[in-house]
Amino acid sequence: MNQAHLTVSQHITDDGVRVLALAGEIDHTTTAILRQALDPEDGRALDIVIDFHDVTFMDSSGINILVAANNAARASGSRLSLARMPESISDLLHIVGLDDVIALYPTLDEALEAKHAA
Repeated sequence: MNQAHLTVSQHITDDGVRVLALAGEIDHTTTAILRQALDPEDGRALDIVIDFHDVTFMDSSGINILVAANNAARASGSRLSLARMPESISDLLHIVGLDDVIALYPTLDEALEAKHAA
């Protein structure tokens, strides 16, 4: 059985938004990687935008991580947004109703612009 792979690259924009770019699969074997990337290293509560452009698969494990991350962001006064969702993952989020809870944007620029407008 092949184990899924997930890589995360991240940076903080000049105005303090953490951008996480994911590549690979999100399932029970990779959730620790995503969970660790979502935890702020310095304890600062920053708005987070996750770029899903290179994600090829996500199951309920990923949904659980996103729900927890969204709840943590709201509790700390920050926000979580998702950008560039592949259609299959966007459809999954729609089916479970997560697209009504977490903002989804077609492009990374639109997600970052929305952070400025808020």
